[in-house]
Amino acid sequence: MSAVPSDESFDGAAASSLHLVRGRSAPGLFWYLTEPTRCALDVGEFVATRSMLRGAPSGDGHPVLVFPGLGAADSSTLMLRRFLSGLGYEVHRWGLGTNIGPTRKAVDGMHALVKKVSDAHGGPVSIVGWSLGGIFAREMARDHPHRVRQVITLGSPYNMSDPVQSRAMPAFALLSRLHIPREEFPPPEEMRPPIPVPATSIYSKTDGIVSWESCVEEPGPHRESVQVSSSHLGYGFNASVLWVVADRLAQAEGTWAPFTAPPGMARYYPRAA
Repeated sequence: MSAVPSDESFDGAAASSLHLVRGRSAPGLFWYLTEPTRCALDVGEFVATRSMLRGAPSGDGHPVLVFPGLGAADSSTLMLRRFLSGLGYEVHRWGLGTNIGPTRKAVDGMHALVKKVSDAHGGPVSIVGWSLGGIFAREMARDHPHRVRQVITLGSPYNMSDPVQSRAMPAFALLSRLHIPREEFPPPEEMRPPIPVPATSIYSKTDGIVSWESCVEEPGPHRESVQVSSSHLGYGFNASVLWVVADRLAQAEGTWAPFTAPPGMARYYPRAA
């Protein structure tokens, strides 16, 4: 939504192929072609590190919503949701079928879901969003700042300035006829004030679907970007990603401090550029 360019800009980008655009580039072709293989490795790493992940920070039981990425449904976030449930959170799927973009059903459904879960639990919810799901999560936080406790995004190109930065844009463009009217889309991220709730963006320089530069922003009070080594398709299974999510969710309501890698795990978190 906030990071989705118009169809006209997509056509222009297609004509210019995958060259640098306004200082931004497409995700690396090697990383794109190896996404399925590296995703399988992320899943294997999750299985191998389950004992380590049992030591991840547990939570206070507050509700957590999990939004899938473009072309994905709740089945894609099952492992992530089970992991968070095991840490004591009241985890909710998005329940809106396959994410095909900002359709009227999806937009209205997400607003209703945030209100329903927040009211049912008598307090704000945290939202974890994968790729496009993270862009949606940020919009929910902007529209319901008193109902959203924090937002965590996984490879979400909310700061995208040109469609060349996402290899998912052709699919998004094909689905655009099903989306809400263009005039209802919010302004680009660069034209808006900072998100009003604590926000953590998890990104990877080996992401083969979206450009890592589109997933980061200037650090500031209650917002940060954390670099990991992960495929785009593997964010929900990558052990280093899951640890960051657990660590961020475990912070007491009303408090916030930047993420710090636990002893022995520093190698999982490359220094951000």
